[in-house]
Amino acid sequence: MIAHRGFSALAPENTMPAFELALQAGADLVEFDARATSDGVLLAIHDHELDRTTDVVRRWRRRHNRIDAKSIAEIESLDAGTWFERKFAGTKIPSISEAVRLIRNGGSIPLIERKAGDSASYLSFLRQSNLIDTVIVQSFDWNFLSELHHSEPALTLGALGPARLLPGGRRPLGISRKLNAAWLNQLQRTGARVVVWNRQVSKGAVRLAHERGLKVWVYTINDLKLGRHLLAAGVDGLITNDPILLSRITIL
Repeated sequence: MIAHRGFSALAPENTMPAFELALQAGADLVEFDARATSDGVLLAIHDHELDRTTDVVRRWRRRHNRIDAKSIAEIESLDAGTWFERKFAGTKIPSISEAVRLIRNGGSIPLIERKAGDSASYLSFLRQSNLIDTVIVQSFDWNFLSELHHSEPALTLGALGPARLLPGGRRPLGISRKLNAAWLNQLQRTGARVVVWNRQVSKGAVRLAHERGLKVWVYTINDLKLGRHLLAAGVDGLITNDPILLSRITIL
């Protein structure tokens, strides 16, 4: 059971309250997104702009405020909770260092989804923090994943699909969005050990992945019937906004 941006059904996504609630719900992994500020600090946030999940537009009176154009000092002044619910007023955007520490101390595994930033920045953070063996990194950019694997083969990687870039930097052309052997052939070039796909997975595709020694996780599942169907098809993990809801799944 993998909490998507924390327990994002109950708390503002990618924040410490969302991570805390995911831990209380017993999530096996807690996923969050990562982007870098203008001065190189990696933060837990999904969008490339601050507008949707903070009070930046009201505070600075302008739109389209890119994260990579702002310093950590500027971003630390923002409220990342009130947009979701007033009781979360004052919540800040956490650094990925803060997120990882909380999740690990809570007995779960951090799943870092790289949204932007180069492989060297992530490797520097993970090595300096001695986290290579304790986190999982995933991305839709399979060229980024292959770079990580080349530099640090011990790091566990998840290949999000369908990919936006293939190893070598090419865009995928002429491949179905459904998980199939063609995708798995490309995925294995990244060094990833986990296939992280949308719900377009079949029992046969899951079997093919397992035959190659790969785990299969599916995103973002917030429906009991669909979750039960996917587990019956053999998938190894479900990514969800509501880990309590999906904990009720039983397979007959």
